[in-house]
Amino acid sequence: MADSRFFANKGPIVLSDLAELAGATLSEGSDRTLLIDDVAPLDIAGAREISFLDNRKYISAFESSNAAACIVAPEHAERAPAGMALLLSETPYRGYARIAHAFYMTEAVKTGVHAKAFVDETAILGAGVTVAASAVIEADVRLGDGVVIEAGAVVGRGVTVGPGTVLGVGASLSHCDVGARCQLHPGVRIGTRGFGFDMSAEGHLDVPQLGRVIVGDDVEVGANSTIDRGAGPDTVIGDGCKIDNLVQIGHNVRLGRGCVVIAQAGVAGSSTLEDFVILAAQSGVAGHLTVAPGTQLAARSGLMRDSKPGAKLAGNPAIPAKEYFRQMAVLAKITKDRRR
Repeated sequence: MADSRFFANKGPIVLSDLAELAGATLSEGSDRTLLIDDVAPLDIAGAREISFLDNRKYISAFESSNAAACIVAPEHAERAPAGMALLLSETPYRGYARIAHAFYMTEAVKTGVHAKAFVDETAILGAGVTVAASAVIEADVRLGDGVVIEAGAVVGRGVTVGPGTVLGVGASLSHCDVGARCQLHPGVRIGTRGFGFDMSAEGHLDVPQLGRVIVGDDVEVGANSTIDRGAGPDTVIGDGCKIDNLVQIGHNVRLGRGCVVIAQAGVAGSSTLEDFVILAAQSGVAGHLTVAPGTQLAARSGLMRDSKPGAKLAGNPAIPAKEYFRQMAVLAKITKDRRR
């Protein structure tokens, strides 16, 4: 399925091993010794490939699929085509992710400092660090074991980066401490100056931004996203957060564990997102708010006040999603009646 120029397939893999990886149970009659060559979508998978079903919208594709095997919830097993081996799991998508990782393990990166990289003599590099061409490592930087600094990236003075973290092409770090096993994609900017100034007819006066950014472990930050350093308090990104491309995180913002912030969303200064908050694409959170644990904000919504735990919100200003969609239905009916 994947282009061999960019991805190296590690198959074939025995079906029973794939089931174990996925934490799934093989359906009765499945050939445990079947060799699987690859993963593929339901509609194009062939006789030596495995697919998955995680959305009811694709049941018809599942019913007509030529896949040799499929990861599927037990409730949909009876819809499978004859002869298809089933890996029964309550979490098919997670199972697929584990299997796809097995077929396409990340290739080991060649370690060492490229001759055309600049590394200050006071920087401390751990074992197995890679610094690519045109990258810059400034004074007093500390890079943990296995850190990868890709081409053209800059690690500013005094920054620390935890073991196994990857800094993408052309990205930059300043005024920050980054945890272990983070994925910071091309063009990421962490530690840039916070947007703080005193407004006056005499001219806007910049307020010094004297904080840092503290990034936890296992954080992913998408391409061209920006996380500003704090004005005095630190900006904090909690363990396991997933931040998409083109996201803006303002100064003094605090994200708890496992938050998900999707493309073109923004969080204004001094707001707190507690654990497992989800901000959908192009949504926004006003400044100095507290977004309670488990809150979900729909795409293109604007949050103007604190939320309650587990709230599902939509609209601008955001209100409970059910109420918002009722209002949209009433509006649609009114405009339809007027056209008549």
